[in-house]
Amino acid sequence: MSDLLDLPPVTDRPAAITIALALASGEPITRRALNNAMTAAFGGTDAEGRWTQRDSFEMLEHALALHVTKQPYPLADIAGVTHAAALMERLPTQTVRSEEQIELQQFSTPIDIGALAAVMAAIGPDDIVLEPSAGNGLLAVQVPHHANLQLNEIDPRRRERLASVFPKAIITGHDGASLVSLHASLERPTVVLMNPPFSRSVGRGADNLAALRHLQAAIRRVSLGGRIVAIMPDWFAPSAQLKAAYEAVLTGCTVRTSLRLESCYRKHGTDIAVRLYVIDKVAGGTTHTVIQRRSVLDFLDVVEVPARAELVSEGRSAKAPTAGVSLFGAARIAKPTVARTYHKPVRNAVLPVGYTPLTAPAPLAEQVGVYLPYRPSRIVFEAAGEHPTALVESVAMGSIPAPVPAHIPHLPERTVSERMLSSSQLETVIYAGHAWSQMLPGTFKPDKEGVGLTLDENGRSYRKGFFLGDGTGAGKGRQVAACILDSWLQGRRRHIWVTKNESLLEDARRDWSALGGMAADVQPVSNWKIDEAIRLEEGVLFVTYPTLRSMRTESSRLQQILDWAGPDFDGVIAFDEAHEMGGVAGGEGALGKKDGSQQGICGVLLQNHLPDARVLYASATGASDVNNLAYAVRLGLWGPETAFAGRETFIAEIRKGGIAAMELVARDLKALGLYTARALSFAGVEYDVLKHELTPLQIEIYDTYAQAWSVIHQNMEAALEFTNVVDGLEGGTLNSGAKAAARSRLESC
Repeated sequence: MSDLLDLPPVTDRPAAITIALALASGEPITRRALNNAMTAAFGGTDAEGRWTQRDSFEMLEHALALHVTKQPYPLADIAGVTHAAALMERLPTQTVRSEEQIELQQFSTPIDIGALAAVMAAIGPDDIVLEPSAGNGLLAVQVPHHANLQLNEIDPRRRERLASVFPKAIITGHDGASLVSLHASLERPTVVLMNPPFSRSVGRGADNLAALRHLQAAIRRVSLGGRIVAIMPDWFAPSAQLKAAYEAVLTGCTVRTSLRLESCYRKHGTDIAVRLYVIDKVAGGTTHTVIQRRSVLDFLDVVEVPARAELVSEGRSAKAPTAGVSLFGAARIAKPTVARTYHKPVRNAVLPVGYTPLTAPAPLAEQVGVYLPYRPSRIVFEAAGEHPTALVESVAMGSIPAPVPAHIPHLPERTVSERMLSSSQLETVIYAGHAWSQMLPGTFKPDKEGVGLTLDENGRSYRKGFFLGDGTGAGKGRQVAACILDSWLQGRRRHIWVTKNESLLEDARRDWSALGGMAADVQPVSNWKIDEAIRLEEGVLFVTYPTLRSMRTESSRLQQILDWAGPDFDGVIAFDEAHEMGGVAGGEGALGKKDGSQQGICGVLLQNHLPDARVLYASATGASDVNNLAYAVRLGLWGPETAFAGRETFIAEIRKGGIAAMELVARDLKALGLYTARALSFAGVEYDVLKHELTPLQIEIYDTYAQAWSVIHQNMEAALEFTNVVDGLEGGTLNSGAKAAARSRLESC
């Protein structure tokens, strides 16, 4: 069948063919193999600008389509999906996205989800199949024998590839939400397979209802009695907020199957959950039972392919398959059931986390460069799994074992048995609890002015805190949620989660829900006006640093939170992105002396007024600068039984010692069980050095400019000293405004 577009030949096909041959051989496809195929096809590397990493993943998907056209595995029934899942395991994880991909919402369907969708569609030899957002064809390529295929894809390069994979298909390049009119001249499809863009529309840009518009167009386009199998965003459900839109889109349809896939996009670079709906265009109902699993293979034993409805002409009404006649069918009218999520019954009792403490530290692994592979130094868990990505720590930190812990966390059984927390993350929960079981030496009262604590015989003891210094990717949010959950399950039902900005609320709810909590447990303090009492009997109060420092006339958020917590508050205060409080100490900045930042001061005051709180600091830059420890008043770095009388002395002395002194502080804290810092391993990461050779003329020009700037800066410093803006003897700033103005004028020239 002729194409509707004049498509130029595909120029990147050699790379796809090479990868397809590797797929046919049964070997895993590594990033190196992918890069080699691209380099050979394009005559150079990505470092030379011949192609990008995003291009390599596009070629991988094209190669998958070419490979599956050869029918390498049977897909006659639901059992055949196992072959697609095995193929998926052989693929590398997609880790790069382009601006164009995000703009057009080009997130292709994983091959195993595509196989499941194709089977659930129950396509027969007489069906006309439409895919409104065909991408690289990973859904359409798994369609069994059919009468006709209609593919629509807005990206011209992907249309080129579709033409090479599906030479007999009709291929168009329209907005998928407008096919009702733009495909009016084509035969109506009897089956639609779709994975629409979730949040962007042509002509609208950002559009939260984009997926609904595409689904509505597909329903209107398909024949009466036809079937739509749609991969939809996780929020597309009959919730209180979306129920009206949900029912409006599905008017005149019957939802036959609803699946929630939790982590099935991991190979495509994201852990978002999606929903797969099987919808027949027949009058029925939109209520349904949701089946939820973490992987595609988990669905194979619990789902059945629903029977197809009868296809009818436009003048007749379609009828859904009936289960038989009941003698009592007319005796009552059954009320529609409320949509609910179905979970396979499993034990999830709250149990102590089983581990064996080691009197002798676990042996160190082999050093690689300046890093050591991470291992819990004093703990052997009974059931916890390894972290999904290998972790390392510096040799300086790895050579110091943590103390033998005594705290035994109590967590839902599934958090350990289903490895929702790795052994490294569980270790954090144990040592945080271990730290919280100790008190700082001495009794204190908060200073009436300032942010210090004053020794006082009539004061109160302050509970020690814990510092989580893991780098990006180690799951600090999940660990914060686990520490709170451990305390929650021991009867403490009020906690405070402080973080950088309001957009992280959903991340906090996601981490909390993943461990068994309810999203509604986490409530932002902005739900209450600044001058009213917080009405939250139990839960996690979500606070941002800017909100914490906010004030209005005589009311402040800090006092509002303190009133809610009460003086005997013993819950967790988790300072996520704790370095946001790093300015509490003030000091000498580039533009002169700086006072302590208000959000740092408020963070410290929150700790000072709740002495029994279990304080958790989380920051990847904990030991990078001494100011990033100035807010950590619960680590016992200064005060009684230490070498430093107060915070100011500690900061001054450690700053003199530089990064080496900071490293010693971090080692001591780890030895006390108050600090941990792991990072993702770079093992297996490949990189190329791109070197630009400067010509002698370029070197001469650069040296001349550098010498000129050096002279300018020296003269400026002399001018600032001569005009008494800077103290020539001590180097301190005498007039910060004048210094800032002078620097600003110079740098803007």
